[in-house]
Amino acid sequence: MASSPLKGLEQFQVRTRGALDAAVRPPGSKSITNRTLPVAALATGESVLHGALTSDDTEAMLECLAALGCRVAGDGDTWRVPGQAGRLRTPAAPLLTRNSGTTIRFLTAASSLAAGPVTLDGDARMRERPIADLTDALTALGAPAETHGVAGCPPVRVAGSGLPGGKAEIDGRSSSQVVSAVLLAAPYAVRDVELSLRNGDLVSRPYVDLTLEVMRAFGADADWTPGGGLHVRAGRHYTGRAFEIEPDASAAAYPFCAAAIAGGRVRVTGIPAASIQADLALLPILERMGCRVARGPDFAEVCRGDEPLQGIDVDMNTLPDATLALAVVALFARGPTRIRNVANLRLKETDRLAALEAELRRLGANATAGADGLQIVPGPLRGARIETYDDHRMAMSFALAGLRVPGVTIVDPGCVAKTWPDFFSVLERL
Repeated sequence: MASSPLKGLEQFQVRTRGALDAAVRPPGSKSITNRTLPVAALATGESVLHGALTSDDTEAMLECLAALGCRVAGDGDTWRVPGQAGRLRTPAAPLLTRNSGTTIRFLTAASSLAAGPVTLDGDARMRERPIADLTDALTALGAPAETHGVAGCPPVRVAGSGLPGGKAEIDGRSSSQVVSAVLLAAPYAVRDVELSLRNGDLVSRPYVDLTLEVMRAFGADADWTPGGGLHVRAGRHYTGRAFEIEPDASAAAYPFCAAAIAGGRVRVTGIPAASIQADLALLPILERMGCRVARGPDFAEVCRGDEPLQGIDVDMNTLPDATLALAVVALFARGPTRIRNVANLRLKETDRLAALEAELRRLGANATAGADGLQIVPGPLRGARIETYDDHRMAMSFALAGLRVPGVTIVDPGCVAKTWPDFFSVLERL
């Protein structure tokens, strides 16, 4: 099981330091790992995944795939996935997805291809995260699925026995993962799958583009339609292959923002120049705030000298995960920062807008969360004991403040095991 070196430790005090000069290679992308795993599991033939991420979220996916008949063999960050040719076993017990949104959503759709009924469940927080938009879409495509929790939340029961396909409207305003989930299973539908987006809206569209890129890499025929919908051709099944998983751009946000806060230079290695990971869009935002950015064939670098950071007004809808780290950067800027169009942060591992407001205020800022955004007015900063709400991104983001502010202590630092178990070790080496 993935575990942070600090798992079980009550708190961790961050060491302040001066300007940085460092190179960091983040772990493999969680978004790509947890998309590639179900695709490889459904494929014909074996796949070899290089650079895969070992974390709580990916281990949840591995355990559930094993229950569905696909047992992945791992050797470090190289994993061998025996493809099941589109046929999944009916598990003997409910699939337990912990608090992994990608696992429960992607496998809810994939479970329509199981031989019989499948029940999926998660932890207490997962039972508060709506999934009815996905079950409604699957049912419209002929694969009955229903929620058994409160207000359209898990547990979920999927009938199994196949995905007929056809046309369906899907609501992607709360999470792009519901759209990606249907897409990932769609090559095994009886008929082509055509999705239209309710009101034409979709949060975090780059993550759907990432899903399409992974699907096509394994042989599927899937793309956007001229009218703004999505089309997947039935019968163009996945074929097993060797696949390289890039370092995680969402994880890279923390060393990028460390350079913005502490000054100096931090280079993140291993991310191809052509990467389409959503959180790389953080780089031009940091440039707007006063940093300098350099890109190379396999790296991205953020530098800040003596120039002060400037507060900005920014729409973070396409990269909501990076909002937390950017909000901490805003503590060190001149003037207010306004972050807009991120209502879905209230449906993540915790209500992140409420959590950001509370913890930014502990550090001395005047922070105000609205229905879909956050206003941050910097103030005199002070050390504080930061609550993390069992949310890995809260822990990693607020640890960055401790690079400059003495006395910043992170409660439950081991929660970073969800996506980057070694985060605090890497932070200490900067």
